[in-house]
Amino acid sequence: MTEKNMTIYDHLGELRTRIIWSFLAFLVFLIAGFFLAKPVIVYLQSDPIAKDIQMNAFHLTDPLNVYVSFAFFIGLVLAAPVALYQLWAFISPGLYENERRVTLMYIPISFFLFLLGLTFSYFILFPLVVSFMGNVADSLSVEGEYGIQEYFSFLFNITIPFGFLFQFPVLIMFLTRLGIVTPDFLKKIRKIAYFGILIVAGMIAPPELMSHMMVTLPLIILYEISILISKAAYKKRIKAEMEALVKEKEAEMESAYNE
Repeated sequence: MTEKNMTIYDHLGELRTRIIWSFLAFLVFLIAGFFLAKPVIVYLQSDPIAKDIQMNAFHLTDPLNVYVSFAFFIGLVLAAPVALYQLWAFISPGLYENERRVTLMYIPISFFLFLLGLTFSYFILFPLVVSFMGNVADSLSVEGEYGIQEYFSFLFNITIPFGFLFQFPVLIMFLTRLGIVTPDFLKKIRKIAYFGILIVAGMIAPPELMSHMMVTLPLIILYEISILISKAAYKKRIKAEMEALVKEKEAEMESAYNE
């Protein structure tokens, strides 16, 4: 059955199938996550960032909660490319042939940028935050006892948002190909975007100038990269529309000639 002959119920049935495959992939990777969670947690505990922090369990279920949280997160991350592919397979019949190839590239790029965001936030931002918090505690002569669940919850709160923030170029590329945004629009709102970036950086980074700049500058660079990506995507969109228009005109002329 072709895309044009599919009814709304056929589309809903296909969407359900795609969701089921994504869910099954998550279950498989969740099982893998339970095997990978322990070495990941042990590595993070032995990392120089945390090796001097004595972690405690203030509740009986804290170690289990941390273990399950890591398994769940690992399962989500590993299953994300499969879910993105299922989404692409669902919407791809409505795209031009060249758009299908381009949008399929979004999957590895998006996955790579997410991992890059996690890497940046953990190895660059998170040590600055931990160091700042430790200096504040020392200045107040406070001896801290840290719960393992509180530590890793704080780690997730710092790192995971950056994984999603680093998706911004892919989002801009996608919205540009859909015709929702243009490079001129992104340039026009640049000052507003910079102000928003300053606010986001202020919410994430500790109240210290160097840490704030370490968060702000990468986000500004991401925004400027997004403008360049939007320019390229906009040109390709215009080209695809022109090619589709030419083919449509040729088909009309051929149909009129045959008549």
